[in-house]
Amino acid sequence: MRRENVIIIGAAGRDFHNFNTYFRNNPDFQVVAFTAAQIPDIDGRMYPADLAGTLYPEGIPIYHQSQLKELIKTLGVDICVFAYSDVPNQYVMRIAAQVNALGAEFLLLGPRQTELSSTKPVISVCATRTGSGKSQTSRKIVQMLMARGLKVVAVRHPMPYGDLSAQKVQRFATLQDLVKHKCTIEEIEEYEPHIVRGNVIYSGVDYEAILHAAENDPDGCDVILWDGGNNDFPFYRPDLSIVVADPHRAGAEVSYYPSEINILTADVVIINKIDTADPESVDVVRRNIAAVNPGAVVLDGVSPIHVEDPSLIRGKRVLAVEDGPTLTHGEMKIGAAVVAARKYGAAALVDPRPFLAGSLQGTFRTYPGIGTLLPAMGYSPAQVKDLETTINNTDCDAVLIGTPIDLTRLIKINKPVTRVYYDLEEIGHPKLAEVLDQFLMKTELAPKG
Repeated sequence: MRRENVIIIGAAGRDFHNFNTYFRNNPDFQVVAFTAAQIPDIDGRMYPADLAGTLYPEGIPIYHQSQLKELIKTLGVDICVFAYSDVPNQYVMRIAAQVNALGAEFLLLGPRQTELSSTKPVISVCATRTGSGKSQTSRKIVQMLMARGLKVVAVRHPMPYGDLSAQKVQRFATLQDLVKHKCTIEEIEEYEPHIVRGNVIYSGVDYEAILHAAENDPDGCDVILWDGGNNDFPFYRPDLSIVVADPHRAGAEVSYYPSEINILTADVVIINKIDTADPESVDVVRRNIAAVNPGAVVLDGVSPIHVEDPSLIRGKRVLAVEDGPTLTHGEMKIGAAVVAARKYGAAALVDPRPFLAGSLQGTFRTYPGIGTLLPAMGYSPAQVKDLETTINNTDCDAVLIGTPIDLTRLIKINKPVTRVYYDLEEIGHPKLAEVLDQFLMKTELAPKG
């Protein structure tokens, strides 16, 4: 019987996981290609033979998604599997229509086909859009569990944009590990906050191998925390599912893929940023949660900000540098730096577009709605240099950095710089502490007596 030819439509993350868990050792299918979108310069690579398994001795090529229609025709494709996140439902169905129009089947794999089971209790932190506040939520949960004497190992949704074989299993325990693994700015933004708070975080490509490594971490492991990416659902089957919703993009929780999967399966939903969002938008999110998952525990949250040196903002013309994915495919119009600029009385936000260098010009062409903000793009050394050049060429009084890391460790900035910090705080009851204490009792991790 002929193996069915498959293309996995992805963005260097969920696509590789779906292959590893569902297709890698499955003799009924022949994965003939991956396609890549969202992230620059991740096509043109091979999914290597040492990761692809015995059925793929030559590996699997990765093409740009713009080639999808031609690939379906020339490779005799039977099935296309959609495998990336943070896109409108309508966009997913448009791709489905294109695939079906060429005679191929369109497939979405779900949690039952792709989630792995752990020998340790698992808490997942996911979201309705990228930039909702997963990172500060994950950090707070880790700190609360560590304060209860537990060893917590975080596992981050993949960001393998380099040598895939070398990135099979990555462990980050020190800042030097970021250098060792040649991390991009996006990766550093996710890993560094965990490292500086004293917990280990894993990432990579093969999440079954990563799970075994995390469960047996040399520093010990009582709980696995799944630190999600974009608005994807977990790779590991959670014992406690926490989802962060963003009222600045109200309605996305039921209109973006796979946001509604997260809401439908959540034990707890945190409506974040309610202090900076329109009250009507908060109500929209609250009503949508109640409509699709009335049994979920709903927490209200804020992410208050503070800056190192407010004097560099008040009355000054500032350049706001924000988290890259939040502004690009996350479609946010403001970030922490903009909120801080408004709070501390900046005279103006400076438009970086006249000063863009190299690849950042392409970023603004692809995402023209970014506006007067600068995404901290850094997927390659050349792009990091373009970011540095853009910042240094921008005519402003000061630079306000709203990313979760100290960019001055990575680039040299020729003008005054101050950073924005933000953490999660809950308002009213219930609170995370109550949720976690119930979880610890259920999993028998609570202290006896």
